[in-house]
Amino acid sequence: MRIGILGLGRIGAFHAETLSGLDAVESLVVTDPVADAAKAAAARFGAEVADSPEALLASGVDGIVVAAATDAHPALIRAGVAAGVPVFCEKPVARTIAEGVEVQRAVEGSGVPIQIGFNRRFDAGFTAARAAVRAGELGTLHTVRSTTLDPAPPPAAYVAASGGIFRDCSVHDFDIIRWVTGREVSEVYAVGGNRGADYIRQAGDADTTGALLTLDDGTIAVVSNSRHNGRGHDVRMELHGFQDSLAVGLDDKLPLRSAEPGVTFPSGVPHDFFMDRFAAAYRAELAAFTELIAGTRPSPCTIEDALEAGWIAEACTLSLREHRPVTLAEVRDA
Repeated sequence: MRIGILGLGRIGAFHAETLSGLDAVESLVVTDPVADAAKAAAARFGAEVADSPEALLASGVDGIVVAAATDAHPALIRAGVAAGVPVFCEKPVARTIAEGVEVQRAVEGSGVPIQIGFNRRFDAGFTAARAAVRAGELGTLHTVRSTTLDPAPPPAAYVAASGGIFRDCSVHDFDIIRWVTGREVSEVYAVGGNRGADYIRQAGDADTTGALLTLDDGTIAVVSNSRHNGRGHDVRMELHGFQDSLAVGLDDKLPLRSAEPGVTFPSGVPHDFFMDRFAAAYRAELAAFTELIAGTRPSPCTIEDALEAGWIAEACTLSLREHRPVTLAEVRDA
C-alpha cells in the first residue's frame, strides 16, 4: 500500500516510523506546513514529499493518516472522503463537538472508510478486559475505575488550544469505558482543581479532575485524570463485578510504589511517556487501518464512536463549570 501522512509533528513522525515497518505498507507520501519536517521524514523513511494536502491526495495514495493540528482535522477528513481515499484521523474529529457533528453529517453515506485514533482499543490489556466482560467472567459489573495521569503537563500552547482536560485527556477514558463495558453514559458529575502550572489555570482549565459517570445499566464509573504525576505515566482500569474483578495496567512498570512492608511489586522502571506505554497498541491500530483499506474489516473506531466520547467530555466540562450533575441528554439537546 501507498500511505499518505498529513502532519509530521511528534505523533505524525511516530506514525511514519510505525507505518514504515508494516509489511502491508510499500511506500509513504508525507506533507507538513513546515517543509523541514517533511524533508526530515522523507530522509528517514524514504518517503516522497508532497507540497500540499491536495498534491498528496492526487499522488495515488491508498489511504491517508491525518496527524495535523486539531483545527485541520475537519477539512482533511472531508478532503480524503471527497477523493474517495480511506482516512485515519487522530482524535478528536474537530475542536468542538458541534463541528464534529458537521463532519459526521458531511461524510455519512459516502462509503469511504474512516477510522478515528483511540489507541487503547488496541492495547492487549484493554482488549482482554473487554473479552472478559463480554464473556460474563466478572458477572454483573457494579464499579469501573479508569485512570490517566501524565508525568508532566503539555506545553502552554497545547493547553490553550486543547479545549480542556476532559476533551483532550479524559476522552480516552470515556471511550475505553464505553468500549470495554459495551454501555453508554447517562449522567456525569465532575470536579477539578489546579495545584500546579499557572498557565493551565490561566487557560481556564483544570490540571486535576475527577468524574463520576453513571452508565445506562446503573454501573458506576470513576475517572481520575491529572497533568502532574511525578512517578510516571499511569494508565489503568479496574473492573469490579459480582463474581470477579480485573485490572488493566497492573504490570511491573506501573508507576506506583507500595507502602506495605516487604512488598517489592512493582519493581520495574515506570512508564514515563504515552508512546512507551502504548507502542504496541499504536502499531496494532495502524495495522488495523491497513486492513480497513484492504476491505477485510470494518472501522474499529468510527466518527460516531469518537463523538460519543466527545459528548461525555462536553457533559463533564459543563458539570465542572456549573458544579452540578449533567445528563448526556441535556448536552445533546443544547
